[in-house]
Amino acid sequence: MISFGPVPSRRLGISLGINNIPTPKICSYSCIYCQVGVTKKHNIILQQFYKPEVIFKKVKKHLDSLDKDNKPDYLTFVANGEPTLDINLGESIERLKEFGIPIAVITNASLLNATEVRNNLCKADWVSLKVDSADEKVWRAINRPHILLDFNTYKENLFLFAKEYRGSLNTETMLVKDVNDNALQIQDTADLIKQIKPTTSYISIPTRPPALNWVNKPDEESLNQAYQIYLNAGINPEMILGYEGSNMGYTGNIIKDIVNICSVHPIREDAMQQLLIKDKADSRIVDYLINNHSIRKVEYNSTVYYIRQFQK
Repeated sequence: MISFGPVPSRRLGISLGINNIPTPKICSYSCIYCQVGVTKKHNIILQQFYKPEVIFKKVKKHLDSLDKDNKPDYLTFVANGEPTLDINLGESIERLKEFGIPIAVITNASLLNATEVRNNLCKADWVSLKVDSADEKVWRAINRPHILLDFNTYKENLFLFAKEYRGSLNTETMLVKDVNDNALQIQDTADLIKQIKPTTSYISIPTRPPALNWVNKPDEESLNQAYQIYLNAGINPEMILGYEGSNMGYTGNIIKDIVNICSVHPIREDAMQQLLIKDKADSRIVDYLINNHSIRKVEYNSTVYYIRQFQK
C-alpha cells in the first residue's frame, strides 16, 4: 500500500495520502498518542524503501482512478512511520511534481540533523514539523524517541531547517491531558515555536484511538489557554479538535480502499458507511476484513473506528 484516500484534511483540504514506509511501522519516535500504534521498528538510519518510480506509478494509477470531482488539493507524505527515513524522499517528490499538485510532508522533525533530510524536505511545497514540547523530559515522555536522538540537536535543527526552507512551513503540537498541557509547558512550547516562525501552528488533540489507552484529550479550558498563549506569543495558531469529515475518496476497489486508508488513518464508523455507499459495496465486506484479520474494530471516546491489523 503506497497511496490512499483522498481523505479530508483541515490543514490541506482534500489530501491524497502517500505512505512511503512499508508495514509494520518504522519510526524514530513511538508517540504515546500515535493512531498507527506502538512503533515496532525504532530506527534513525535513512534507507531505501520504495523506488521513486514505483511511488510515481502507484500515485498515477490512483489519480487516474478518481473521478474529476474527487481530485486532491495536495499529495501528502503521511506515512506508516516517519517519512523522512526514506532516503529517496526528495527524488519521489520531484517525480510527483509532474502531476501539478502541491506536495506536502508531515514529519516528526527528529532527523533534521541530516543534511540529506533537510534537502529532501526543501523540495516539498508544504511541510509540518512536530513540536510537542520544549522540555526534554516531556519530549521523551510523549514522543518516546529513539535512544540515540538528542533533544538539543533536535531543537537546533528545527531552527536550521526554518532558515533553509522556502515553502509553507508549519508546526503541529499534540496536547495530551496531564502530559504537556499545563500553562508553563505550553508557554515554553510557544516560545520555541515562535523562533521557527511558522505560517501556521496547529494545536491538535487525540481524536482517534491512540497507541496507549490511557491517553486523553485536555479539557476545554486548557485548549483555550493554549490558543491564547500561542496567539500572545505572536504565532498564528489554528486548532484541529474534531472530526475532519466522512468524505473519503474511493477508487472502485473497496477492499483496497478500506485497507489502505486504515493503515495510516483510522476510519470512523460513519465514514466507513459513506465509503461503502460510494463504492456501492456490501457492508458484509467489513465483517470479511475483520474476520481475516485485515482490519480491527475499536472504540475510542464512545466512537467506533476501524484500524489496520498488522500480522504479528
